[in-house]
Amino acid sequence: MMVLAGAYLWIVAAHVIFVIFWMAGLFMLPRYLVYHQEALVAGRGDEAAIWIEREAKIRSIILTPAMIAVWVLGLTLATVGQHWGEGWLHAKLLFVLLLSGYHGWAVGYARRLARGVMRLDARRLRMINEVPALMATVIVVLVFVKPF
Repeated sequence: MMVLAGAYLWIVAAHVIFVIFWMAGLFMLPRYLVYHQEALVAGRGDEAAIWIEREAKIRSIILTPAMIAVWVLGLTLATVGQHWGEGWLHAKLLFVLLLSGYHGWAVGYARRLARGVMRLDARRLRMINEVPALMATVIVVLVFVKPF
């Protein structure tokens, strides 16, 4: 790990870049789900098919690769920076794990919508759309303020 210690700031930069990509995808996919579901409810099958294609692309091009990079780079930073004993990191990891779960839920919901299964009403789906912003806020405070 000593080799990586000299590259610490580069790893931080890469981590932040991929966090931005991941968050952009987590902000976009739930909006896509709202539009997709609205198309299904209105009986616009052609439009729903377009949303299925868009959802698949954002998952495969942005969301999943960015999430993997965030985890790999973040765990590398925790190890190289010797942060494993710090409380803020444990809390951050909890919220990143929850955000990863949200990612999985959104991907699963997109797949259900592709099959025509709608489990949430539009209002709830829009409210759930706010989860990434709330979690990102908590994570940023934990990383920069390090309250514990």
